[in-house]
Amino acid sequence: MSLSNSQSYSSDKVLTPPVSTAPVWKIELLYDSECPLCMREVNFLQKRDAGRGLVKFVDIADDDYNPEAHGGVDFETAMGRIHAVLPNGTVVQNVEVFRRVYEILGMGWVYAITQLPIIGAIADFLYGVWAKWRLAITGRPKLEDIVAQRQERLACNTEGRCRID
Repeated sequence: MSLSNSQSYSSDKVLTPPVSTAPVWKIELLYDSECPLCMREVNFLQKRDAGRGLVKFVDIADDDYNPEAHGGVDFETAMGRIHAVLPNGTVVQNVEVFRRVYEILGMGWVYAITQLPIIGAIADFLYGVWAKWRLAITGRPKLEDIVAQRQERLACNTEGRCRID
């Protein structure tokens, strides 16, 4: 087979597969890295994920946290109780987050019982109590104070409105 002058063969061309826009992760977990108990859970889940990227871990305490990029869940709302975002943009919260994350990581049996209506309602109630008191239990300021401190810090970083005490 011969190639004409208009057809040339180049061995340096590399064919690349089309880039997929679909996320690899199955759930995006919003967590508070300043909560020691939350971090124990996140560290455990990261080990179970074992680098597979099934769970995308998003630190809401990071100054660069952008609610629009994460289901529209603002910092204050995310601090009030656990949230996660599914690849289609659906936001889930409370015990449903744990059910889904554990299922994705192959440990669905841990939270399976919470799918029963009465058990699920009790689990959601107990999680609500935990969410209400987690800052106090972990020795942190009230949510209003944390939000105010964050707003002040972000304003200082973006607008240069810093007070020096």
